[in-house]
Amino acid sequence: MSIPSGANTSIILRLELDKEAASFGRIATAISDTGGDIIAIDVVRTEKTTTVRDITVNVRDNKHSELISATISKLSGVTVIHVSDQTFLLHLGGKIEMSPKYPIKNRDDLSRVYTPGVARVCMAIHDKPSLAHTLTIKRNTVAVVSDGSAVLGLGNIGPEAAMPVMEGKAMLFKQLAGVDAYPICLDTQDTDEIVRIVKALSPTFGGINLEDISAPRCFEIEERLIKELDIPVFHDDQHGTAVVLLAGLYNAVKIVNKKLEDCKVVLCGVGAAGTACTKMLMAAGVTNIIGVDKAGAITRAGKYDNPFWQWYADHTNPEQIGGSLSDVIKGADIFIGVSGPGVLKKEDVAQMAKDAIVFAMANPVPEILPEDAEPYVRVMATGRSDYPNQINNVLCFPGLFRGLLDCRASRVTEKMKLAAAKAIASVVSEDELNEFYIIPSVFNPSVAERVQEAVISAAYEDGVARRRREKVQS
Repeated sequence: MSIPSGANTSIILRLELDKEAASFGRIATAISDTGGDIIAIDVVRTEKTTTVRDITVNVRDNKHSELISATISKLSGVTVIHVSDQTFLLHLGGKIEMSPKYPIKNRDDLSRVYTPGVARVCMAIHDKPSLAHTLTIKRNTVAVVSDGSAVLGLGNIGPEAAMPVMEGKAMLFKQLAGVDAYPICLDTQDTDEIVRIVKALSPTFGGINLEDISAPRCFEIEERLIKELDIPVFHDDQHGTAVVLLAGLYNAVKIVNKKLEDCKVVLCGVGAAGTACTKMLMAAGVTNIIGVDKAGAITRAGKYDNPFWQWYADHTNPEQIGGSLSDVIKGADIFIGVSGPGVLKKEDVAQMAKDAIVFAMANPVPEILPEDAEPYVRVMATGRSDYPNQINNVLCFPGLFRGLLDCRASRVTEKMKLAAAKAIASVVSEDELNEFYIIPSVFNPSVAERVQEAVISAAYEDGVARRRREKVQS
């Protein structure tokens, strides 16, 4: 993935220089001529005939970095040992670690945390298994499970390559909601085997966050685990996206003075996330939703092998409008994109209803760029951090799991997800609400707290909380 346009970063070029053949002046000139800006020079080591230096250079993006490296490597007497940047350096050795809560200072401490004292705790859990939620890390621990089959916008890159994403998710869990999360990347993409492995691992965890598993397997995996486990299972790519989307729409329709349930909604990209978003909108009262994918608008007249499309045909598009995206978007109040870059054209947006709302959430390039949609759109949101109104799952999952763990919920319910969406939307006050601020920042500490409280209340209303309420509130 490239760095977004306009964002600067720095790289470190480690160069081995032949003392007789290489000239640092030529290196500096070459970097300058390619648009780089040298900000630091460090000598790593010096030998009789060579010297190794680290040169830190400001660059525009990955392509610029590659150009500078290629240019330097052509210079006589210069060998590029390696090129690193701030992102890679941050990932050295991984981004998370385990640390004990209590130091073991003497033999007495050792006997309490391990043998022989630990045996009493083991037998207490053996006699009453529910004590595992109280006396082990299960109380505050979530597994972030992936098979690496649908990672970000990168596709099926495998479990090892998925690890940096899952580590990052674990960091967000901890920093934003105090939840201990562990990356579990599986070297299998077999549905039955994934279900079996997660079930076998489940005694350790208080919740399961499924992540970056391709469709349609993600549906079956989640459904089976929900039925077969007594801890909450949540596929964030589907439901986290849907919750934050709905939160943004709750505030967007306030700005345009429309009722969400009266809006005509066109959704482009009928896959796992698109289907989950649609179900979430329907739960919120929306009835007029039209799904569009490669085959055009999904209608009951079509016969679809794709299970997402068939579900759409059976449950949406009440007026059975057919045709392309350009055909069905006429008069639409809301466009939701979970598809690919550039599929929505200016001409399409111009045909939407007055005060149109566009959520173009494809990453890293949205269905339409905000600057192109601006003349025709009242409220615009994307999945990117370099534009206003970022629809980001991190607004949902930390607080959601914090609430699930605190009340010891057995599963995630539709009422919890609706409550989470309303909680996220509520963080933006009436005084703050405007076209460029419909969704709070991911760094707003109130988000996780409000989501946590809303989820706990919904859990008790739905009867899935297993911890006495007075203990949760204490």
